[in-house]
Parts: sequence; C-alpha cells; structure tokens
Amino acid sequence: MDAESIRALADDIFREKVLRAREMSFVEKFQVGGDLFDQMSGISMDGIRNQHPAADEATVRALFAQRMRIARVLNDGNIYRIVEEPA
Repeated sequence: MDAESIRALADDIFREKVLRAREMSFVEKFQVGGDLFDQMSGISMDGIRNQHPAADEATVRALFAQRMRIARVLNDGNIYRIVEEPA
C-alpha cells in the first residue's frame, strides 16, 4: 500500500466514524464519552504502573488524579482555579 492509498483509507474510515456519530442519539454519544474516558483512564494508569512498578493502587490513582489536574489547567488556559476542600 502506498501513501496515497493509506490516506484514502484513513479518510474513508474517518468519514464512516463521522456518519455513525451523526446517527447516534445524545444519550448514546454521552455513554460513548464515558466509555472513552474509562478506556483512556485505564491506559493512563497502566502507563503510571509501568513508570512506577512499586506503586500500590492508591498511589497510581493519586498520580493519575494529579496528571488530570495538570491536564485540566493546561486545557483550560488556566482560567479556572482548583480549590481544595478543607480536611
């Protein structure tokens, strides 16, 4: 397969995904969003476990939460402030 045929195949796949998404109801799209987040979270935590093999589950979850906070700040352009709840 040459680069042009690979690009055409990628375009066809993307077009099919868009058409399927357009046919989905709001509820279906909402559910898929949750599924994608769960999948991404699992992959991210697997990466954390790989980077920190001695980390227990609580540490892995804490590191994941820390990375999510950092990502939120970066994506929001730092317009929101994270407020910690009092202990």
